[in-house]
Amino acid sequence: MSGTVNKVILVGNLGDEVKMHYFEGGDSIGRFPIATSETFVSKQTGEKITNTDWHNILVKNKLAEICEKYLTKGDKIYCEGKLKNRQWEQDGIKRYSTEVHVTELTMLTNKKSTENNAIISQNNQPTSKNRSTISEEKDDLPF
Repeated sequence: MSGTVNKVILVGNLGDEVKMHYFEGGDSIGRFPIATSETFVSKQTGEKITNTDWHNILVKNKLAEICEKYLTKGDKIYCEGKLKNRQWEQDGIKRYSTEVHVTELTMLTNKKSTENNAIISQNNQPTSKNRSTISEEKDDLPF
């Protein structure tokens, strides 16, 4: 393989509400954590063990606004995106964070809306009747 790939696929539950940040020019960013869990039985004790990992999710612009409107803590989502690392300094200490910059999101369960049957694209036009999908990708095609 001559290139590299940075792609993340997660299915998990929101750990908090979507926190929005708005900027001049109309851009916006939404941030929220999701939890993914794996469960197994310990061979030594026979005890059921669950390990949970937390992931920092970042969505932009229209996708962020839709997430803010429809997602609540506890909802299950499927998301695709890429990993981004960032660093900043706080009180003289360097801090680091790894985020998933989401380009596509599917609502698997949704507490705010009882009508969770339409796939929503970037332009908010329903296209199917089985789940809600939101995509950040923009088409440059003329048709």
